[in-house]
Amino acid sequence: MVYTSIELEINNLLMLMMQRGASDLHLIAGKPPTLRIDSRLEELADYEVLSGNTISTLVDVLLDNEERKKEFRSAKELDFSFAFKDNVRFRINAYYQKGYPAAALRLISNKIKTVEELNLPPSLKELTNYKQGLILLVGPTGSGKSTTLAAMIDLINQTRAENIVTVEDPIEYVYVQSKSLINQREVGEDTNSFTKALRSVLREDANVVLVGEMRDLESISTTITIAETGHLVFATLHTNNAAQTIDRIIDVFPAYQQNQIRNQLANILMAVISQRLMPKTGGGRIPAVEIMMTNNAVANVIRENKTYELPNIIHTGSGSGMVSMDADLARLVRENTVKLEDVLQHVSDQDLFESLLRR
Repeated sequence: MVYTSIELEINNLLMLMMQRGASDLHLIAGKPPTLRIDSRLEELADYEVLSGNTISTLVDVLLDNEERKKEFRSAKELDFSFAFKDNVRFRINAYYQKGYPAAALRLISNKIKTVEELNLPPSLKELTNYKQGLILLVGPTGSGKSTTLAAMIDLINQTRAENIVTVEDPIEYVYVQSKSLINQREVGEDTNSFTKALRSVLREDANVVLVGEMRDLESISTTITIAETGHLVFATLHTNNAAQTIDRIIDVFPAYQQNQIRNQLANILMAVISQRLMPKTGGGRIPAVEIMMTNNAVANVIRENKTYELPNIIHTGSGSGMVSMDADLARLVRENTVKLEDVLQHVSDQDLFESLLRR
């Protein structure tokens, strides 16, 4: 294959990104290419400032085919994935700013890490033993939700014979089928509609369903229906903790439906895993999590609209596998995995945190 100079430039940038251990690459007119390494943005000093014309050509090459290019020019923004050397993949968000295209590229590891490799609490593995219900993984953008979900889905794949269907926009991690059948459907490539793909899951004999993200009333409502009909469903939301997650789901629905949705959630919600990434001692990042598992107390709180009581239930539920964010941050500090000064801003109860550090 003969590469153009622009294709070579993209290849060089992606190789540099991998060599430097960067999680993201930003291409914006008026700035040199910029990497995000361990949460910090670093401009590439050896590269010139990118002109609008150069950016337009770079994004055009990344879009790869005429259908994507047409969709991008029409919608002005587009999410898609890009396959690189040795099965390395990138998730790309192309968009416009100040009249010119721009792009943010996220490196997706070609190896799916295990729960142990991610240093996550053991109770998280237990959640993969469920046969039905809804498990939510939440956190801000860039908090490692996709990586943790992939670890959980692949654990099911390695240990159980199930029919797993994923609906993603775009596909991030590519699974190698082991004991399970795995159907990965990408919006725009394998289906024209996220919601239609979710509805068709009900006719595909699925056991386990991965919903890339619950974005609106229709996708949330369909996800709840799938979980109610005997499937184990994993989904994500951009919320920060269990209480906020439940409130967000309820608030999407009109007022006359909210009591019904509270009852449905109380019956189907198995767990909410809230995650954020912490700077790791020695470089890199590591997840810290809050794990809420639904028991009678949690179900009653959901039904009675008392989600403000959830933090205390999570704190006192450690014996049943629940983990508060403060407890997990304290664990990481005690293990010398993270530095104390790097986690203090994420602590919600300073006195409790200090007592957890002494355990």
